[in-house]
Amino acid sequence: MKENILIIEDEEDLVKGLKLNLVDEGYKVDYALNGKEGLEKALKEKPDLILLDIMLPAMNGLEICKELRRHKMDIPIIMLTAKGEEIDKVIGLELGADDYISKPFSLRELLARVKAHLRREHRGGENVPSVIQLDTLKIDFGHYKVIRKDEEIDLTSLEADVLRYLIGQEGKVVTRDDLLEKIWGYEKFPTTRTIDNHVLKLRKKIEIDPNHPRHILTVYGGGYRFVH
Repeated sequence: MKENILIIEDEEDLVKGLKLNLVDEGYKVDYALNGKEGLEKALKEKPDLILLDIMLPAMNGLEICKELRRHKMDIPIIMLTAKGEEIDKVIGLELGADDYISKPFSLRELLARVKAHLRREHRGGENVPSVIQLDTLKIDFGHYKVIRKDEEIDLTSLEADVLRYLIGQEGKVVTRDDLLEKIWGYEKFPTTRTIDNHVLKLRKKIEIDPNHPRHILTVYGGGYRFVH
């Protein structure tokens, strides 16, 4: 079955080029040239992946990302950003985007990112049970939830994959490059900020005191280590 990709981008020439190449790669592609239409199509069509520009007419990409996650749409979102939009990149990742790529980007790199995010089944952590108990909370990987007493906290599938991989490597130092290769599916990335932001969000969800974590520890100069 062909995977469906939705492009939400207002530069028509860029959209045409992306659509042509993605179709050549075997994907089904739809697009929207403004944010409002893009959100409506995303909610209706439920694509397998979204390429989302930040600066859009009618509704910007950050608002779209926030709305999609509010509707529990847990699909990969790759944000297309202009150079210099560093703050927007960070906010996008915090709102639930999985990745970003800066314009102008190489088509080869974009296609690699798309393939990596669609290749969910190859991520690590297969040896970790679907439900584990950690202090006063229960982590339910099957339902992408953290349950603490009567409170249920949602995990994105990417957050669950990162956490499951860290738990599967318990006690070992996991470098950022390890996470990029095993979870994101590619070996090099222009910044470590993506990894650090996902770890920060995980700490807020599973740690009693995120500022003094007991489970996801930072190994300075190395990466991260999970301790039960």
